[in-house]
Amino acid sequence: MRLFGIAGYSGAGKTTLMEKLLPRLAACGLRVSVLKHAHHDFDIDRPGKDSFRHRQAGAAEVLLASSARWVLMSELRGVVEPSLAEYAAHFSPCDLVLVEGFKHEAIPRLEVYRRANGKPPLWPGDPHVVAVACDEPPTESGPADPVWLDLNDAEAIARFILETR
Repeated sequence: MRLFGIAGYSGAGKTTLMEKLLPRLAACGLRVSVLKHAHHDFDIDRPGKDSFRHRQAGAAEVLLASSARWVLMSELRGVVEPSLAEYAAHFSPCDLVLVEGFKHEAIPRLEVYRRANGKPPLWPGDPHVVAVACDEPPTESGPADPVWLDLNDAEAIARFILETR
């Protein structure tokens, strides 16, 4: 299983790009999974539901299952957060995991950048950014310029991901 990161500030278009990339990568015969890191407390469960009540009562893990999908919720309860590799080990076998977040991990990543966001680019300070997908020609330069890709050309971005090892 190969890990490839998608990085960028909120509002840059990471989710939209991933929605365009996933069907293209799947059409190439790849089984692709997504691992997204949330930087804040989140909950996919709802108060009052059985699974929520089980977690509140102290269950370490709750697995919800149906004929359409399943989800495993694990409570860390103060334990150190697992590493990217430990999270990825939970996936069923696949060819590629697109990773959003985990920007301090040493995996190749594509930065989604929009100058209009008013945020500085990540790539000058991140040696693992191998490409930048942006919506206008870049004006920045750095010690090791990444590959520049048109954010609106999902086909070219998918090809780049497939060719990058």
